[in-house]
Amino acid sequence: MKKPDRKRIAVIGLGYVGLPLAVEFGKKRPTLGFDINVTRINELRSQEDRTLEVNRDDLSRASQLTFSSDSEALRGCGIFIITVPTPIDNVNRPDLSFLIKASETVAKAMSSGDLVIYESTVYPGCTEEICVPILEKVSRLKYNKTFFCGYSPERINPGDKKNTLTKITKITSGSNAAASTMVDDIYREIIEVGTFRAPSIRVAEAAKVIENTQRDLNIALVNELSVIFERMDIDTIDVLEAAGSKWNFLPFRPGLVGGHCIGVDPYYLTHKAEALGYHPQVILAGRKINDNMASYVGQSLVRLMLKNGIDTTNATVGIMGVTFKENCPDIRNSKIIDVIKELKSWNVNVVAVDPWADPSEVEKEYGITLGHIDSAHQVDSLIVAVGHDEYRTMPAGVLRGLCRGENPVLVDVKSLYDRALLTEQNFSFFRL
Repeated sequence: MKKPDRKRIAVIGLGYVGLPLAVEFGKKRPTLGFDINVTRINELRSQEDRTLEVNRDDLSRASQLTFSSDSEALRGCGIFIITVPTPIDNVNRPDLSFLIKASETVAKAMSSGDLVIYESTVYPGCTEEICVPILEKVSRLKYNKTFFCGYSPERINPGDKKNTLTKITKITSGSNAAASTMVDDIYREIIEVGTFRAPSIRVAEAAKVIENTQRDLNIALVNELSVIFERMDIDTIDVLEAAGSKWNFLPFRPGLVGGHCIGVDPYYLTHKAEALGYHPQVILAGRKINDNMASYVGQSLVRLMLKNGIDTTNATVGIMGVTFKENCPDIRNSKIIDVIKELKSWNVNVVAVDPWADPSEVEKEYGITLGHIDSAHQVDSLIVAVGHDEYRTMPAGVLRGLCRGENPVLVDVKSLYDRALLTEQNFSFFRL
């Protein structure tokens, strides 16, 4: 097995995961950033990153990094790191099409002794059961004889400027002992806080998929508690703050669970479990609760509007925030879209705004045109759906100025505002 030494690395897929990885490696050794999206490549060559995960300084410091959308540029690379999306389809089954296509593309460029590392989230066994056979068939090389594999799951937290790539412990694994050492050595070049070597690729795959499954279940619990406490006329945040006075109480908050990880990864695990004849009960129950929270938010708003005498069929509701999390332009699997759909099912007119989202991307992905909410474009009620800094610091009086009528409703999904101040502004309000 050839040592990596200064072998050129190719990072395939330059989204929220791949680009920061390519930049860090590009500071250390020759690195190719590859993506089939020509627009994305041109953007990065101009040192612009629409995901906001890296800035111009980061890109300029990666002096050994080049970009290409031409698969021929992959030839001559000796280490391939695949970081493409692994979404789910419309019935919550794993969609491996990006992973399969990337494996085919890499296989055409491979030569003897090369190493292929996967970072995309998958179910345990996927790398060796799905990807390796593709690599073997297309490259005509032999697994663990003339090429080798590794798995090192991504742990990127979009929008987080504190827990960045180099400051998060990296799980590494390889297809045999030598490959495991090679993979670990490669990542140790860039990960400041060190790595954790898993004993096998399957263990590393499983570790990744349960990280987000565990978080999903914890959020599902507090979401269900929120529904229960609302019927008891008890404020959920008050309860959680009181319970949080005990040292070992986990500080999870209710909310909408979207994005490319927490709302998706559990389905990869349940898919594999069901293929093996086991029907997961707890995991799927948690998923059902979290998937239903968007409808719950929409229905709660409509109920309060009707209680206040607001004609919902002639009313306009403002949605502040459409990205899946705060201070981040990522709109993938945003559950705010489901809130909008729920409101429209009640014939409520909706106008959505977001200072972080790309309007053209929202239009293309969801068919929603972002509008305006201000003193000249008032609405009858508001949902503050995302905790962007711009919204978090907005005074209650300013929020009131966005609404017409005597008794508008405000839904504070992220519990950003002081309830007393909202009451002073004559808001009827609801929060999870």
